[in-house]
Amino acid sequence: MAPPASKRSGYSRRAQFSSFISHTAGVVGVVIGLVLIVISAVNPSSFQSLRAIAADATDPAAEATAKGRSFGDNVLNSVTGFFKMGSRHAKLEKELAIAKSRLVEAEAIEAENARLKDMLKLTRTRKDVVAVATLTASTPSSTRRFATLGVGRNKGLEKGMPVRSARGLIGRVLEVGQTSARVLLITDTESLVPIRRTKDGVAGFAQGQGDGTLRVRLVNLGINPLKKGDVIVSSGAGGLYRPGTPMAVLTEILRDGAIARVISNPTDADYVLVERAWAPEAPPVEAPAEKP
Repeated sequence: MAPPASKRSGYSRRAQFSSFISHTAGVVGVVIGLVLIVISAVNPSSFQSLRAIAADATDPAAEATAKGRSFGDNVLNSVTGFFKMGSRHAKLEKELAIAKSRLVEAEAIEAENARLKDMLKLTRTRKDVVAVATLTASTPSSTRRFATLGVGRNKGLEKGMPVRSARGLIGRVLEVGQTSARVLLITDTESLVPIRRTKDGVAGFAQGQGDGTLRVRLVNLGINPLKKGDVIVSSGAGGLYRPGTPMAVLTEILRDGAIARVISNPTDADYVLVERAWAPEAPPVEAPAEKP
């Protein structure tokens, strides 16, 4: 006869013993737990030493866990920061470019305001100003040096009137139209202006060379007293140009004169003044003495 398919625990002494031990251990564990709970409620300080021992035993593992967590956070923050810094860097570069552009605009506006203030000061202190005009065009690279003004006979311009900026002399009116005028620049080869050195009045003439510079020739030949860096102004000899108008700075000394660089470059002058032709005042005529 075949044995039954399943057996109860009572059929095996080993199975009975294992069941007894497991139930007994469970009951003992519950009893010990209840005892510990009662002791901790009645006298909590009884387990301080045990807690200290447990804390000391688990401290290395807790410290290692904390370090690992901190390292993981640092790695994550580094990776996140790398991608964030890329976008921030691009944003900062864009803001820097905008700031530079605005700074250049502010500097240009400041320079323009300074030029306009100088022009306004001249117009307020001078009574011979005919018009304030815009310099619409010039020929900085041609052998002939001309410029065009945005005003003409409609503002009272006449042929021969001097043209200057806030910094110095530019030229004279050569041709006049109804709403425009042509200016012969002092750097043109056909321009000849009587000049003098500012510090001692050494006289001479400044002729344009067609390359943006002036050729200075002295009236009195002999030992050349000119020095590099000297400033020359119009002398007023012969009329037309008002004496004392700044013209150029000497850059090269020659045997009988010098080469000079103009102070007022037409390409840098947005606004210019057109003046009446200057003429020296005639000396007073003495009345004839009466005969006795």
